Amino acid sequence: MIKYNTNNVRINHDYCEFLKEAKRLSDVSVDGVTKAINRLEEYTQYKDFKQFHFQQAVGFKKHLMGQKNVLSGKPLSKATINTTLRHLKAFFQWLAQQSGYRSRINYSDAEYFNLSKKDVRIATAKRKKPVPTIEQVNQTLNAMPCVTSIEMRDRSLVAFTMLTGARDRAIASVKLKHINLAEQSFYQDAREVQTKFSKTFTTYFFPVGELALNILADWIKHLNEELSFGPDDPLFPKTRVKNSPSYKFEPMGLLKEHWSTAGPIRRIFKQAFKAADLPYYNPHSFRNTLVRLGEKLCSNAEEFKAWSQNLGHEGVLTTFYSYGDVVDYRQAELIKNLSQPRVKQDQDMEAIIEATLKKMMDK
Repeated sequence: MIKYNTNNVRINHDYCEFLKEAKRLSDVSVDGVTKAINRLEEYTQYKDFKQFHFQQAVGFKKHLMGQKNVLSGKPLSKATINTTLRHLKAFFQWLAQQSGYRSRINYSDAEYFNLSKKDVRIATAKRKKPVPTIEQVNQTLNAMPCVTSIEMRDRSLVAFTMLTGARDRAIASVKLKHINLAEQSFYQDAREVQTKFSKTFTTYFFPVGELALNILADWIKHLNEELSFGPDDPLFPKTRVKNSPSYKFEPMGLLKEHWSTAGPIRRIFKQAFKAADLPYYNPHSFRNTLVRLGEKLCSNAEEFKAWSQNLGHEGVLTTFYSYGDVVDYRQAELIKNLSQPRVKQDQDMEAIIEATLKKMMDK
């Protein structure tokens, strides 16, 4: 059975170039679009896109609803289905404007990829995410071994994530020269560090206690003095794997190379929290932890703006709306406290709250 269509491959390549060069999407985002298109091709048995009809979109939606996740065996989530259909809608709208396809595809037929309003609300609803406390992170750090170089690296990786709130791809690509212990800062240079939207900015270590800072300082000293690492070498080097005398591949120290993906970082987090008898918290959840800490420590709008910038957010509203969920117990406290007299609120903070509410109402 043929598993590709030459015309489809060609136009799909053109679309990927359009997304990269015109829409400036990252390779990861483009891969997501390609996966959605491949799903449809498998369903249509690789029919030429020129034969697209709205009934294919209707049938494909029903098909997706019955599909299961390969890893979990559970039905595909509404969020996954919604994302897949959004990618396909955008693709066929673009396709309907291309030479050789304009006379074959009706632009409006792409609308049939829309989910029902009910399903869209389910797919886009904000849900509670597990967020560790500072105390739980410190408990994990104290439980992690730190005898070998690999163990020291793993422990300092968790500590560094707590200090900076950096995303896992940035952590995988950071070099020693990007860290300034004297200034307690991490220069996220987009020319070398894989930051979101290739943004360059400086993160100053968050005030999360001395434990994480001491662990990172000891690790950098170990890299410089014991392993002879230089400024251009990775802060968190890749594990060296060799064939042992027992004919098994086992870790044998570290290489002066970066991880190519963030997968190993997430595995380190899973092992660390499991060893501390705590539920798994992924690296990104530490950003939520830091936002909650900022909500407690920042007393005015200027301080929270600085806190927000430290996370790499251009606008403070991003921090409030995307990360600023209030935990249940704190929600109860705040609602009860609203019945008590209070001092006049900072005008800048009032403006931020008003803008946040407006953004929520516009959703």
